[in-house]
Amino acid sequence: MITLVTGPARSGKSEWAENLAHASPLPVIYIATAQTYPDDPEWQSRIARHRQRRPSHWQVLEVPLELPQTLRSLPPASFVLIDALGTWVSNFLEHPQWDNYQNELLHVLLNSTAEITIVAEEVGWGLVPPYPLGRLFRDRMGSLVRQISKLSHRVVLVVAGYALELNQIGQPLDRTSSP
Repeated sequence: MITLVTGPARSGKSEWAENLAHASPLPVIYIATAQTYPDDPEWQSRIARHRQRRPSHWQVLEVPLELPQTLRSLPPASFVLIDALGTWVSNFLEHPQWDNYQNELLHVLLNSTAEITIVAEEVGWGLVPPYPLGRLFRDRMGSLVRQISKLSHRVVLVVAGYALELNQIGQPLDRTSSP
């Protein structure tokens, strides 16, 4: 089962996903995708806040790049929390084979038997970035989140500390039909 938890910055999406992990009877495997940048104290502070919220009995894996390979190796009877998709995507902005990485992740997610919750940032609600790398990130994130939502059993949008289950109140787009 895949749950996609998405929303803007500081909306509470990671906390919402962590609550799902706390409620699960399965052992929790927390996959942190951020790279650590020791020369960036603000980034280190963000990482520290996330670490402080995690119980010590959760298994934590720091996986900035090898996400599909890591997912493939995990036991099926586990609750996997990936936080967050945006940092994973940003780690590949300079890699020319993005489509291969993306397709491999989608394939692994589609075939996984673990319970997987993915935290993903909504990055397309603002202005179009005025620089190419920003537009590339935004476009890749938007596309990947949309593809993962198609694989997901549950899609939750967290905004201002409130969670909305989109798959219960919304209607997915279908390119083969028109309104």
